[in-house]
Amino acid sequence: MKLIRHGEMGREEPGVLLPDGRRIDASGEFADYDEGFFASGGMESLAQWVEDGCQGGAEISPLARIGAPIDRPSKIICVGKNYLEHAKEFGEGIPTEPVLFMKATSAWCGPFDEVIRPRGAEKLDYEVELAVVIGQTMSYVSEEDALNYVAGYAVFCDYSERAFQKEMGGQWVKGKSADRFAPMGPALVPASQVPDPQSLRLWCKVNGEFRQNGYTGDMMFPVKMVLSYISRFMTLLPGDVVATGTPSGVAMGMNPPKYLQPGDYVELGIEGLGEMSQRVVAG
Repeated sequence: MKLIRHGEMGREEPGVLLPDGRRIDASGEFADYDEGFFASGGMESLAQWVEDGCQGGAEISPLARIGAPIDRPSKIICVGKNYLEHAKEFGEGIPTEPVLFMKATSAWCGPFDEVIRPRGAEKLDYEVELAVVIGQTMSYVSEEDALNYVAGYAVFCDYSERAFQKEMGGQWVKGKSADRFAPMGPALVPASQVPDPQSLRLWCKVNGEFRQNGYTGDMMFPVKMVLSYISRFMTLLPGDVVATGTPSGVAMGMNPPKYLQPGDYVELGIEGLGEMSQRVVAG
């Protein structure tokens, strides 16, 4: 069982992707995959509903748009420069503690939605990342317990406008928060189906060319450490998303840089979690 959402942007309804490939609507049983769902034991209830045969759930049309697998979260927390080779290509030194920043939640979108290059943007970049969805409230949680608070994992792309990020006062959020800069999906894979989040291959292609080909085991700060660390500085709520960093191969690190242009096609994936893709369009 994997969690999906389907329908028009802003009006998505919950569903499940079954092991046999069928996509079943779950809106008759669950309102949405949001903070309340995760906080109230929704994952367990959903698993039981699936085990009972998805009673009352109709198959989702193959033509239906697939949205982000959870409702827009209260927070999108990102970890910068968490892979050594990416930290080197990014510049500005190697971090000794996790670098944290936030993306505006208005950047939230589905896994196959078009990415809009913002007005005045010239340095649009991609970053494939492992996203972690929080399953219960986290505050001052130890590393040893941190993974017990995870609801699931998904593919995420931290789109960035590098000029806004690095050349306009050094405030990363400005380069990270444009509309459509936070696609996630195609599904949320329950944590029980991901025994080790540090053993996953992740990759990104642009127009068919491999740009990123990494391994989550290369994170300088692993998932359990990152979650524990963040919980020292803020409370993570059910449904919050933590993006854990990207491997090397981003456009900024190439010589010369190969930033995204309107018409480019970006494909991203993580082993066992799925694949997503976006076409770049002018804003």
